Amino acid sequence: MMLAAPVALSRLNQLEVALNSAIRGKPEVVRLSMVCMLAHGHLLIEDVPGVGKTTLAQAMARSVHCRFHRLQCTSDMLPSDVLGVTIYNAHTQEFEFKQGPIFTNFLLADEINRATPKTQSALLEAMNEMQVTIESHSYALEQPFMVMATQNPVEHHGTYPLPESQLDRFLMRLRIGYPDREAEREIVRNADGIHGENIRAVISAEEVLQLQEQVSRVSVDDALVNYMLTIVEKTRTHESLALGVSPRAAQALFRATQALALVEGRDYVIPDDVKRLVIPVFAHRVAVSARASLAQRSTELSERILQEILTLVEVPL
Repeated sequence: MMLAAPVALSRLNQLEVALNSAIRGKPEVVRLSMVCMLAHGHLLIEDVPGVGKTTLAQAMARSVHCRFHRLQCTSDMLPSDVLGVTIYNAHTQEFEFKQGPIFTNFLLADEINRATPKTQSALLEAMNEMQVTIESHSYALEQPFMVMATQNPVEHHGTYPLPESQLDRFLMRLRIGYPDREAEREIVRNADGIHGENIRAVISAEEVLQLQEQVSRVSVDDALVNYMLTIVEKTRTHESLALGVSPRAAQALFRATQALALVEGRDYVIPDDVKRLVIPVFAHRVAVSARASLAQRSTELSERILQEILTLVEVPL
């Protein structure tokens, strides 16, 4: 049974209030995190240490009444530490599969870029197909399933940049940034207050699945689809980009606009939804050309190029 529209908005409002109680002064980051979850997406949170990356991911997971596991990624972590391992049971004289932490609803991969590429790749099948394959056996993952990963900028020591194939599986990349003076004052004065790990669940897993189903029913006009595809094509032909976005990225933008419309109480997408989501959905998927990246950090440059593309593409009326 689907949630009625007023009930759905009430649940989303409760979720947003709970998240804002953990992440002070960042309402846009909180809202886009909700959008990512409702769009069946995985979330990458990238920023310098200490600004609340892990707190946001914990709050997201604990605000939903379902299973949650956290992985603290390190350079000596193995794929079996993520997926699980098959061991021999002497009592039954049979091999048994012991599930790893990936068998959960919300998986927090903290500091994912401290794990080696081999361990990072253990997440690829799960993020794309919602299953894992171990020794020729496939195991379906429980729904809803969402990977939330945090990472420090690659300039920091001891990190391994995520490959393009992995980045493409994250629906969004968000950066929290430093809080403003008033929010930081509240953080300092309430150092022992609400944190991500003590957020109480305000929504059930079943309600999340129902909201995700309602997202798929949000109307998107053909003119807006063409608008999105024109932006996608521009990323593939821009002279400063060595790699444009994939069809998977176009699908991600489409779903994200539907989810944003639902969160904002609409059953239809508007052009501003597209403009608001292009950078969070596309910036981590494009690759800046070597020549262009000499002048500026590639992360900042990719966002500037996408902003430039948005100004060049005509907005449908």
